[in-house]
Amino acid sequence: MTDIEIPLGKRTKLYRLFEMIPAVFSYGAIILLIVLSLVNPLLAAIYLLAVIITTLVKAVGIAYHTTTGRNNLDRAQRVDWHERLQQLEDPTGSLDKIAPKSSGFQYGIHIENLRTIAAHADSYPKPSQLYNAVIIPAYNESYDIIQPTVQSVVDTTFDKSKMIVVLAYEKRGGDQIAATIKRLESEYKDEFFALLTVQHPDNIPDEVIGKGGNITYAGKYLQGWLKSKAIEYNNVMVTTMDADNRPHPSYFDYVMYEYLVHPDRKQLSYQPVCLFINNIWDVPAPMRVVATGNSFWNIISSMRPHTLRNFASHSQPMDALVEMDFWSTRTIVEDGHQYWRSYFHFDGNYSVLPIFVPISQDAVLASTYVKTLKAQFIQLRRWAYGASDVAYVATRIFHKDRTVPLGGSLARLIRLLDSHVTLASVAILIAVGGWVPLLINPESAHSIAAHQLPEVISRVQQVALIGLFITIFFAFKMLPPRPARYKKHRNLFMVAQWLLMPVTAVAYSSLSSFTSQTALLIGKYFDKFDVTEKATVKDKK
Repeated sequence: MTDIEIPLGKRTKLYRLFEMIPAVFSYGAIILLIVLSLVNPLLAAIYLLAVIITTLVKAVGIAYHTTTGRNNLDRAQRVDWHERLQQLEDPTGSLDKIAPKSSGFQYGIHIENLRTIAAHADSYPKPSQLYNAVIIPAYNESYDIIQPTVQSVVDTTFDKSKMIVVLAYEKRGGDQIAATIKRLESEYKDEFFALLTVQHPDNIPDEVIGKGGNITYAGKYLQGWLKSKAIEYNNVMVTTMDADNRPHPSYFDYVMYEYLVHPDRKQLSYQPVCLFINNIWDVPAPMRVVATGNSFWNIISSMRPHTLRNFASHSQPMDALVEMDFWSTRTIVEDGHQYWRSYFHFDGNYSVLPIFVPISQDAVLASTYVKTLKAQFIQLRRWAYGASDVAYVATRIFHKDRTVPLGGSLARLIRLLDSHVTLASVAILIAVGGWVPLLINPESAHSIAAHQLPEVISRVQQVALIGLFITIFFAFKMLPPRPARYKKHRNLFMVAQWLLMPVTAVAYSSLSSFTSQTALLIGKYFDKFDVTEKATVKDKK
């Protein structure tokens, strides 16, 4: 079987080389502008314009995918996925009862699914055979954070007699989290088929301190429990949700529907649209901009299945997880890394299926304004550490015993590298790059290009404002209802906040990416998952 584990300790020279590449390319993008400015400002201007035009073209695609993705999100949330799932129990009878002119999101696909299953009934499980298992990891979150998450699972439309909830908590969280879990167990033990509580011990060998170790330990406990109940692994879908997550009421029915209708179900994972909106009215303006941007990126990703990756909350069949030994315990970005583990485990026959309903979660909010600013940077730095996957992927592609197709794998590697280099360098190039040739080499014979470059960039940025207006429009549509504690003038701040976007792009996205990539460059690995502090407005009073 293909080795899918991240190396521990000293890496090989080849692995170290690939770990350095994201930083080399990201720093190189900035250094190249400086060098070209010294040699010939005209070349610097051409280089920078190429970057800006490429970014603008991407922005057009982003605007399109944001619009269509938001439309899919709206339409999918109006579907009765519980009813559709139940119709798969008796597809022939359901076809006889369905009104011929009915419509709705992917309704034609649903009819075809019913016909296919009716014709090949022996190849598909019945909905009544299937279970949803939800693993909710916790470290030191308060009852006020975790309880709404557990309640949101209760409030879903999926049959609770087929729902298993696992509260996975860290021993290092101390007595407070243990007491919180005990309280939740006493309140919700009768709401599900089973509610399991699993304490993750400290100092397990070969584990970094983080979420991956916790959910893997819980997953293995669940594996043993299912075996004791004679429940087949291939009849169980496992969803990991952070302590502040709120699934859409139809999420589990929707996931189980998609799982059932796909014959290659074990080679798929299921990715909801993660929206950072639970507390969006309460967080400071910079955090609102970052959270909204991340939400939109997840909507956009749902429209590009060929580039979709596991992120935050996601679902995967239990039999696949057992085969893969669950999630990685050696990285702080176990969610995105799970895509690559799965891809190489299944020899390239693996993909992520978008689920067009949201799992909402909190934007960053700590106990003070300064702590919130710091916590946001730490969260983005952790996400940007996904650049560590470049070496993991590259060394498996360029290996004599490669088990994945070269062409498709290389394309994935290039997209992975491009995403991290773009995140680190492009915002800085666009924000200040236009002035670099003029400041560095104002006396050059080609300085006319340097003088005109800031004006040209300004014109391009004016065109980009169209995309910003689209973003603001959909941002307002995505907002939950304004809490009664805020007056109507709060809406004005929700518009004015977008003036901060250039600042947040550089101060958070770029600098957090450079921090993570620099750590990989010098071999200073992040071996601890820095849990984002979670506060509520009630906590702050």
